[in-house]
Amino acid sequence: MADSAGIQQGSPAIGAAGLVPAAPGAGGTEGSGVAGGSARIALKKAQLRSSPRPKKLEKLGVYSSCKFHFPQAEGACKCNGWKSQNPPPTPPQTDQQSSAVNLQEPCRSCSHTLGDHVTHLENVSEEEMNRLLSIVLDVEYLYTCVHKEEDADTKQVYFSLFKLLRKSILQMGKPMLEAQESPPFEKPSIEQGVNNFVQYKFSHLPSKERQTIMELAKMFLNQINYWQLETPSQRRQRVPSDDVAGYKANYTRWLCYCNVPQFCDSLPRYETTQIFGRTLLRSVFTVMRKQLLEQARQEKDKLPPEKRTLILTHFPKFLSMLEEEVYSHSSPIWSQDFLAGASGGQIPIHTVISAPSVARPLYYSTSPVPVDPSTCGSGSPARKTASVLESNPVGEKRKPSEPLHHEENKRPRVVGDIPMDLINEVMATITDPAAIPETSLLSAHSARDEAARLEERRGVIEFHVIGNSLNQKPNKRILMWLVGLQNVFSHQLPRMPKEYITRLVFDPKHKTLSLIKDGRVIGGICFRMFPSQGFTEIVFCAVTSNEQVKGYGTHLMNHLKEYHIKHEILNFLTYADEYAIGYFKKQGFSKDIKIPKAKYVGYIKDYEGATLMGCELNPSIPYTEFSVIIKKQKEIIKKLIERKQAQIRKVYPGLSCFKDGVRQIPIESIPGIRETGWKPVGKGKEMKDPDQLYSTLKTILQHVKSHQNAWPFMEPVKKTEAPGYYQVIRFPMAVFLCSRSEDNE
Repeated sequence: MADSAGIQQGSPAIGAAGLVPAAPGAGGTEGSGVAGGSARIALKKAQLRSSPRPKKLEKLGVYSSCKFHFPQAEGACKCNGWKSQNPPPTPPQTDQQSSAVNLQEPCRSCSHTLGDHVTHLENVSEEEMNRLLSIVLDVEYLYTCVHKEEDADTKQVYFSLFKLLRKSILQMGKPMLEAQESPPFEKPSIEQGVNNFVQYKFSHLPSKERQTIMELAKMFLNQINYWQLETPSQRRQRVPSDDVAGYKANYTRWLCYCNVPQFCDSLPRYETTQIFGRTLLRSVFTVMRKQLLEQARQEKDKLPPEKRTLILTHFPKFLSMLEEEVYSHSSPIWSQDFLAGASGGQIPIHTVISAPSVARPLYYSTSPVPVDPSTCGSGSPARKTASVLESNPVGEKRKPSEPLHHEENKRPRVVGDIPMDLINEVMATITDPAAIPETSLLSAHSARDEAARLEERRGVIEFHVIGNSLNQKPNKRILMWLVGLQNVFSHQLPRMPKEYITRLVFDPKHKTLSLIKDGRVIGGICFRMFPSQGFTEIVFCAVTSNEQVKGYGTHLMNHLKEYHIKHEILNFLTYADEYAIGYFKKQGFSKDIKIPKAKYVGYIKDYEGATLMGCELNPSIPYTEFSVIIKKQKEIIKKLIERKQAQIRKVYPGLSCFKDGVRQIPIESIPGIRETGWKPVGKGKEMKDPDQLYSTLKTILQHVKSHQNAWPFMEPVKKTEAPGYYQVIRFPMAVFLCSRSEDNE
């Protein structure tokens, strides 16, 4: 729609270089930066608000129906707006001295006076009048948009909003969009999905690295909030097979709730990332990612040095990882039950990131850059200038017109839940890796794959899924790796024929997850996927002998699990020999096969003397970071236990009531008993079975007798050994007396 000099549809409103499009008002097209465009719109409304009351009445009279009533039965005048006998020039000259307003000036249409059109405004407060005047300016701007817009779908939305605001002025009401659905349109939202993505993939990172990821996520959300969607007709030409009807519905919602309210602040505005979800993100992500990275590369010399690495190195990797989760059908980040607790309810998720409210360049520069007005193009001013028509100054957070109520605030609390404030407080104490006690790699408490994970993070080892192909030109490096894998499998599996190993490794139907260290293959897992049957057969699994006992095997299997989760295959089958059963058990395999036998019989290869084992994958588990997450969870539980113990270690004074002759008291009245977690047994829950009670007491007594310090209490104290003992202890008790009482009962 726009020419090459303007902003393309489906492009960022703000580029990596910090340039912004021009912000024309209702009657001009001069260019300016973010601050200039916002200030111009705000200044125009401020000038109108500060005008004398007759001038305001004249402005509102243009959009107010005539209230004159004819004396006969003809009823009220049909004129829907006062029209001056001397209309202003087009475009209006704002710098000229305004003439005095005459309420008796007749309307060019119905000949009734201006006063007859504004009689309903005589007792209206200044605040209400200023609100109506703000809607008037929005109506005028939308009128400009309708006439400049070339796309039929967009023009129709502009015209509908124009009529809505016009009606609001006539009825002196608040503009309310009439739609079958109200925001949010999909849950979880894009913002929540990206939050979940950061939690899912990066929660194990040190605080400094995690802060970098959060900055990238904010940058991404900011770009979506000010991204200019392509029109349905443009998308139909680019992706003919796409669901055009669904995209058109989202496009209309985006215009009404996100785009147009950026410059028409009389309409409630929402952030794109807060009311749209995965569906809209999927429709824009590929194009958005490509254009953002291309623009960043073109403008790399203009980027600040401190942001160059962040945008050119880390941002592409971040987008690639996010893209996998956006288009994966089984990604857990889009589940309503993400971070679900054991009780089945969803734990309120603390928001990691929130999209900035004000449009900024890719690197968040705060200095506006002027733009040549010749680059404005010929398209609609609304869609071109949405990002620069915010009335707030750059850097100031905008308060949304109607803040969304998050679902987590409405969830009922479950009795026994740990308060989220306490969880967050404990999390804050272990955010810094230095606060978590380090475990030696040789410690019994260290994870098997800890060393391998650290080596991968440092770039010492790499993992690649490779395979032979009969359709593509052979890659020399991949062929060398396949030969290396054939050698590793042959040396580590001496009972397997070399010809058989070679045939499967180079078979195009088989793939191999290869472990590369210093450019050479040191291990791998050869497998064949059966997507139609829902499982994958693991054929060979080996690590070269001099690289074993370093956690490589566990880390290999974890990478293989994540690879299959992305490809929506959640079952492994393998025949393990007597030496491999232990390894596969540690990786979650068992002899209890979960998938029906009819699914794999005739597909999987049978081996004599081997045991069939299977493993079912959980798509919600990030397997390569699973041990880190478990370690962090253990640390959280440890901290919670320490806090609880600090509470129950309080020493209470002894019970003095027995000195007064009291023989028994309720258990719940003992000071501190409830703090230990003790709860009274409800009515009807007491033990009524005497046999069960006898068995319980007998078990307790046996434990008492077998205790190493129980010997002084096994027999009663003799008077010859302790004279006067029975004068002090009036009700003596020994273990043998307990036994006698038990037998009598």
